[in-house]
Amino acid sequence: MPTYTAPTKDMQFVLHDVLKISEASTPGYEDLEPDFTSAILEEAGKLTSEVIAPLNTVGDTEGCRLENGVVYTPTGFKEAFEKVKEGGWTGLDMPEQYGGQNMPQVIGSAVGEMFSAANQAFTMYQGLTHGAASAILAHGTDQQKDTFLPNMVSCDWTGTMNLTEPHCGTDLGLMRTKAVPQADGSYKITGQKIFISSGEHDMADNIIHLVLAKIEGGPEGIKGVSLFIVPKFIVNEDGSLGDRNGATVGSIEEKMGIHGNSTCVMNYDDATGYLLGVEHKGMRAMFTMMNEARLGVGMQGLAQAEVAYQNAVVYANDRLQGRAVTGAEAPDKPADPLIVHPDIRRSLMEQKSFVEGARAFILWGATMIDAAHRSGDKDADGLVSLLTPVIKGFLTDVGYDMTVKAQQVYGGHGYIEEWGMSQFTRDARIAMIYEGANGVQALDLVGRKLAQDGGKHVMAFFELVKSFCKESAGTDEVFDKEFIDPLKAASKDLQSAGMYFMQNGMKNPNHALAGSNDFMHMFGHVCLGLMWAKMGLAARAALAEGTGDAAFYETKLATGRFYMARQLPATALHLTRIQTGADTVMALEAANF
Repeated sequence: MPTYTAPTKDMQFVLHDVLKISEASTPGYEDLEPDFTSAILEEAGKLTSEVIAPLNTVGDTEGCRLENGVVYTPTGFKEAFEKVKEGGWTGLDMPEQYGGQNMPQVIGSAVGEMFSAANQAFTMYQGLTHGAASAILAHGTDQQKDTFLPNMVSCDWTGTMNLTEPHCGTDLGLMRTKAVPQADGSYKITGQKIFISSGEHDMADNIIHLVLAKIEGGPEGIKGVSLFIVPKFIVNEDGSLGDRNGATVGSIEEKMGIHGNSTCVMNYDDATGYLLGVEHKGMRAMFTMMNEARLGVGMQGLAQAEVAYQNAVVYANDRLQGRAVTGAEAPDKPADPLIVHPDIRRSLMEQKSFVEGARAFILWGATMIDAAHRSGDKDADGLVSLLTPVIKGFLTDVGYDMTVKAQQVYGGHGYIEEWGMSQFTRDARIAMIYEGANGVQALDLVGRKLAQDGGKHVMAFFELVKSFCKESAGTDEVFDKEFIDPLKAASKDLQSAGMYFMQNGMKNPNHALAGSNDFMHMFGHVCLGLMWAKMGLAARAALAEGTGDAAFYETKLATGRFYMARQLPATALHLTRIQTGADTVMALEAANF
C-alpha cells in the first residue's frame, strides 16, 4: 500500500525562508512565527499520514454505494471525518464568528495540500463545504449566514455546488433547471444536475446544496441565472432540522477515479430554495465559490504529484534492476537499485522540481489572496485573478503528467492495482476537467485576464519579474547564470507571446485562442522559474549563515538548477508554437477530422 509523509520541512522553508510571512504587513501574519506554523503543520501531518492516507486505497476499492436513497461512504470515512471535525480543521481559515479559527489562507493552503495528497476523494467532502460556506459568507443575508454557516464551518452540515446539467457543462446559459417564486419569499426548484461531488452521503446531518437555476420570466441565457440555497432538510426557525426537502439522489456516477467521493446525479422536484445574492446574478455569487475551488483544484494537481513522487522515490531506491552503466554501485547485490540509472533520475528530478516549485507558487498565490481579503490590496487581488487560470490549468496538467512519470518508475508494477500507483493518476485526471476544463482556463487567461483593467495586472507581473531579476543579479556570477539569466529569457518569451496576441489577435481572434494552451503553460513555467529563483536565493542565504540543515539547502539549489536548465526552456517551444498562429490549427474542414 502506498504511504504519505507530509512535507512539513519544505513548507516551513517556503513560508519563512522564501515568503517570510511573519514579516509581512498583512493582518494576521504577525502571529505566524515558525514555531506556531510548525505546530500546526506537524499536527496536520500526523492526522493526514496516520488517519486519512490509509483510507485512500479503501475509498478507491470500495467506493460509495447507494441504497434506498442513502449514499454510504467507504469503511472508515465517517470515523475519520469525525476526527477532522474534532480537530477544528474544517474551519481553519473561516471567521471566528461562525466557529472558525480565522487563520490566513496561506496556512489553510499548506494544510489543504496535506489533506488532498493523503486522500483527495475524502478531502473533497470538506473542500466543497468550505467553498459553499464562502459563497454564503460573501453573498448571503445575515439571517442566511446565521442559519447555515456555524454548522457548515464545523462540517456538521456539508455543502455542494450544482452547476452542470446533462445537456450543458461550460455553457451554463443553456440550463433548464427552473425556480418558481413563492408567496413566502422562497422558490420551488425543479430540474436535474449531474457530476455533483459529495451530493449525498452519510457523514453529515444535513447537506446544503447551492443550485444554479433560472427564475421564470427572467432574461435569456447566462444573464438569467440565479443561485439558490437548497438544503437536504429544511431548517426550522429554531435551527432544528425539519422535513426532507425535494432534493434526492438519482444515482452515483461511475468514474475513472476519486471513487471515495459520492459524485451524484441530483434531482430537484419542487425543492424549497432560498435566493443567494441578487436575482439573475447567480454567476457572480457562484464564482466566489468557483475561484476558490479553482485554486484548490490546482493544489490537487500538486498534491497528487507529491504523493506519487514520494512513493516512486521509495520504489526507485528499493527495486533492484540492472547495473549502473559506469559500474556496479551495489556489488554485494544481484543488481543495482533503479535510482542509479540516469533516465530514472531524470524522471524523479522532473517530479521533484515540479512539486517543490508548484508548492511555492500555490503558497505565494495564497499570500496574495490574504493581502486582498485582509488588507484590501486591489493590486494583489488583480494579480491573483490573473494567475488563477494558470494555477488551475498548468498545475493540474503537469501534476497529472508527473503522476504518470511516477507510475512509470514502477514499470509493469505501476500498472498493477496491487501497488496503488494507478490511483494517483486516476484521481489526478479529474482535476484537469472539473471547475472549468483546462482548455477553458487557457481561454479565460488569454481572452479575458490579459486585458483585464487595461492589461494592468499582466504588466505588473512582468515588472515584478524584471525588478526581482535586477535586484537579485550581480552578487554571484554563477547564480546569475544558473537562475537569473534563464528566468529573464523565459520572461522575454512570455512577453513576446503577449505581443504576438496584441498584434494578431485583433485581426483574427483565432490566432490568440489557438495559442492559449501554450501561453498558459508558458506562463506557468515562468511562475515556477520565479519561485525557483526565489528559493535559490533563500537557500544561498541560509548556507551563508551557516545555520540549519546544509544538505537540505544544497539539495534545494541542485533541484532548482535542474528546473532552470531542463524545464524552463520549454517557454521557447511554446513561443514558437504560438507564433505559427491559427492557420495550421484551423486548416481542416470538420468533415476531414
